[in-house]
Amino acid sequence: MLAINQIYCLDYREFLSNIDEASIDLAIIDPPYNLKVAEWDIFNSFDDFLDFTYDWIDRLLPKLKETGSLYIFNTPFNSAYILQYLVKKGLFFRNWITWDKRDGFAASKKKYNNAQETILFFTKSNIYTFHADDIRIPYDSQERIKHAMQKGILKNGKRWFPNPNGKLCTDVWHISSERHKQKQNGKTIKMPHATPKPLEMIQRIIKASSNEGDLILDCFSGLGTTAIASYLLKRNFICGDKNLEYVEYAKESLQKTIKLCQTNLEIIS
Repeated sequence: MLAINQIYCLDYREFLSNIDEASIDLAIIDPPYNLKVAEWDIFNSFDDFLDFTYDWIDRLLPKLKETGSLYIFNTPFNSAYILQYLVKKGLFFRNWITWDKRDGFAASKKKYNNAQETILFFTKSNIYTFHADDIRIPYDSQERIKHAMQKGILKNGKRWFPNPNGKLCTDVWHISSERHKQKQNGKTIKMPHATPKPLEMIQRIIKASSNEGDLILDCFSGLGTTAIASYLLKRNFICGDKNLEYVEYAKESLQKTIKLCQTNLEIIS
């Protein structure tokens, strides 16, 4: 078993071969989409892409605990294939999450413009962790909720009062992409990775589907967002990526995060 709380420069096959079976509480996987956004995202054919996808899934599933959860990012089209494969493998479908990326304008005039990605949420069994109250989100109508906080709203003969922490999280996530967040003077800039995921989104997944001290796995870790989110939320992690440049960037970002947290702790103390 590889040492935990490390980011490794390893291909997913070598990385997963060194992970103990039934050791992972939560896997967060953001694999290639076959969109040709970078060299690592290019496949000879769609069949080759599916072979690759099914291969990493087959290698990953034995590593999950029976109480484990799995989140997979991809396009809606690819996710339709992935969903069917996971069902055939005996996993339990929980949600098809639509990520509304708030990514700015697109220009297609022959179909509806793409503004979303899919996140599949599966579990290994019917016994799993899910903290709905930890990921509540703001109510839509703040004025109505403000009034309801004081006097409540009459529903089916009972008076309902809103939860002060917000409403339960839905399966549509309105979170701006990193590409959109990092714009300068209204223009997108070249980023260290073509498809980084927002920290707040990975934190939401970790809060919902794990406990403090649990072990989180990411075998396509990119810039290390899963590792950073896990550290901030007091989870253990084990991450890998075959791209040395990404791994070095991720390690540097993680060390900066650790140093900043330790410095803040010293100031508070």
